[in-house]
Amino acid sequence: MDFETITLKTDARGVATLTLDRPEKHNAMNAAMIAEIAAACGRIAADGAVRVLVLTGNGERSFCAGADLNWMREQMTADRETRMHQARGLADMLGALNTLPKPVIGKIGGNAFGGGIGLMSVCDVALSVEGAKFGLTETRLGLIPATIGPYVIARMGEARARRVFMSSRLFEAAEAKELGLLARAVIPEALDAAVEREIAPYLAASPAAVAASKALARRLGPVIDDAVIDDTVQRLADTWETADAREGIAAFFEKRKANWG
Repeated sequence: MDFETITLKTDARGVATLTLDRPEKHNAMNAAMIAEIAAACGRIAADGAVRVLVLTGNGERSFCAGADLNWMREQMTADRETRMHQARGLADMLGALNTLPKPVIGKIGGNAFGGGIGLMSVCDVALSVEGAKFGLTETRLGLIPATIGPYVIARMGEARARRVFMSSRLFEAAEAKELGLLARAVIPEALDAAVEREIAPYLAASPAAVAASKALARRLGPVIDDAVIDDTVQRLADTWETADAREGIAAFFEKRKANWG
């Protein structure tokens, strides 16, 4: 299939690069991008020639700004079933990346918010540029980081995640490293070389053993099964129906402070 919101390329070494390709929208996710990332994961998982996946975004300002604004508007007027279906699609896409039988290296060349933090959390290692900003910004809108929550908590651990999970405050790369979200941050000119240093060991390792080791790590980590995902989808659907969500999202689009601000 041809992709419209992402690009997927594989080099002669077997290094695939999946690029979020909506730079004019800060690589924000919509339903089409979510479906295309999921489809790309299926293609990569089935391709024995692929040894490593690099996940990145087009443009220097943003890796992924979270949810696309037009998609958010659609969610405002959607019924509960539609909202749950959309949330499940996002959860399944993150799950596909999280369990991909190839190492996933996040090349984070700019800011990441909301769902962008979810994408970073399912990378096996994430590297960013110094100066990038991050944030779980859902509560500013009266929403909760539900669908991405299991992956964020698995990456940061509950205690560290609670420092940023509910406040919507922005934080920089140094704190993202402290929180466990990033392995390290480098100057922009050094990002490509830093990613290459992460790639190199995998090209000398058994692909089957790498896949089995990753599956073992996931098995020993926090449980993220259908019951957990269903619970997050239900919680998000419940939150969409609250007065705070209606007020927060309306305030955002009307460019005003919410009534609690």
